[in-house]
Amino acid sequence: MPASLHPRFDTMNPIASANQRPLTLLLCALGGEGGGVLTEWLIEAARHAGYAAQSTSVPGVAQRTGATTYYVEVFPVPLAQLQGRQPVFSLVPAPGALDVIVSSELLETTRQIANGMADPTRTQVITSSSRSLTTAERMALGDGRADAAQLLEVVRRFSRAHQVLDMAAMARECGTVISSIMYGAIAGSGVLPWPRAAFEAAIHDPASGKAPGATAAASLRGFARAYEAVNAPRQQAAFVDALLKDPKVEATPAPTLPADLASRFPPAVHEMMALGHARTLEYQDGAYASRYTDRLARVLDAERASDPAGAHGWAITREMARWLALWMAFDDIVRVAALKARASRAERVRMEVKAGEADLLRVYDHFKPGVPEFAALLPPALARRLQDWDRARQRRGQSPWALPLKVGSHSVMGMAALRLLASLRRLRPIGSRFAEEQRLIEHWLAAVQAGAREDWALGHELALCGRLIKGYGSTNERGKANLLHIVDHLARSPGRTPAERAQAIAAAREAALADEAGTALDATLRAHGAPPRPVAEQPIRWMRRPPRSQGQGA
Repeated sequence: MPASLHPRFDTMNPIASANQRPLTLLLCALGGEGGGVLTEWLIEAARHAGYAAQSTSVPGVAQRTGATTYYVEVFPVPLAQLQGRQPVFSLVPAPGALDVIVSSELLETTRQIANGMADPTRTQVITSSSRSLTTAERMALGDGRADAAQLLEVVRRFSRAHQVLDMAAMARECGTVISSIMYGAIAGSGVLPWPRAAFEAAIHDPASGKAPGATAAASLRGFARAYEAVNAPRQQAAFVDALLKDPKVEATPAPTLPADLASRFPPAVHEMMALGHARTLEYQDGAYASRYTDRLARVLDAERASDPAGAHGWAITREMARWLALWMAFDDIVRVAALKARASRAERVRMEVKAGEADLLRVYDHFKPGVPEFAALLPPALARRLQDWDRARQRRGQSPWALPLKVGSHSVMGMAALRLLASLRRLRPIGSRFAEEQRLIEHWLAAVQAGAREDWALGHELALCGRLIKGYGSTNERGKANLLHIVDHLARSPGRTPAERAQAIAAAREAALADEAGTALDATLRAHGAPPRPVAEQPIRWMRRPPRSQGQGA
């Protein structure tokens, strides 16, 4: 029961009136984000400013499977005006009786709203636009992410006012933790009745549990950044409007399509094609990016055969622009080395571990390339000999050959080794894996072209099968095998109309994404008159898994 309604308080405090109820705040933080420290700061700030406050917490489970919620009540009348009397606070939040909900993760915010905590006429919601995917979202073989636009719409509908910040990005830029960003956002919202100086004093105060020095300075930077963002209503309104229109707003400018290419393709394709062109150009070279655009031009010509006016928004070409670029930029050890050698990666690591300019940071990257990784860069004849040698070793009971490496990317020699490995991308076009990937891509591309010329829906469903190509190692191999099996046995089913084949392909694709073991896919294939996938021997993996780094932030 809130303090203003508690009979003992109302009787003992003649000053309190019906509109002098406590201010109620619900704070939601994930594991390791400093929610407990945030609560201590708020209580300390109230003490500095001369207000009565109380906090309680309900622990969640580990990391992303749940959040810890902290409940804070602050009586808006200074203690000096209460004539020695103390308010009696509630220990738990009452649904619909909250003034503020502050959350570091968008889905957690909507979860609290779904529990009835927010009142559209009373509750102000301050939330981060950033996402930390749930276990259920990560388990989906397809795109299992919750729709950010729908989540933001829930926040808008069930709040009196709302502020949406990218708290994770702010914390990284300021070299601090999200709790200081949440703290600054609360201060900037103006819901609590004390000045900014009282909030900042709590960060400096030893009683807050935070050590002075660099940590406090970083916390103050984060506090100031969020305070200004929330305290500037016009900027905040523009930020929210942009997020509601496009939840995937990028902090960096998106690449643009060269003018000569833009004139060859309809505007509906430009945005996705620009991203794909930039990715293939960065992955290999200009000739490879030209191969990407030439392949898309073939798809566009096929789509025009069945939809000359582009009534479907050139969706086949747009989907191919996405999935073709991802397949053409397949992961290999050269790509991994190039990513780890980037200057932006070193800056990100220093930011994540909160290393100062005077701090020494050592980062060790662990590689374990085996025969698949080396064979991928060799011409097909040499690659087969190397793979045969490794298979013979395994038949004798030996483990697959691999070369464990520990590379200190903080050192000159370590960075030189990474850059040398990244420079081997020149060898990709003569490598056995490159040739095999291009052959499979052309097989899929030909099926999409033929399907699009025959029937638009059939071509569209075949283009969407690019979703099956993802990951690395066995996941990547399984996805390619599933795609090729669907193309070979469902795209050309004799005796079936194009509409029936399109429906069968869509059902098989969704079954493949829903079940990693392939049981659902085999059942769907049989239901549509296609043979189940053959039981093949374990393939030679091109990539076991991406090399991991030792230490924080790597």
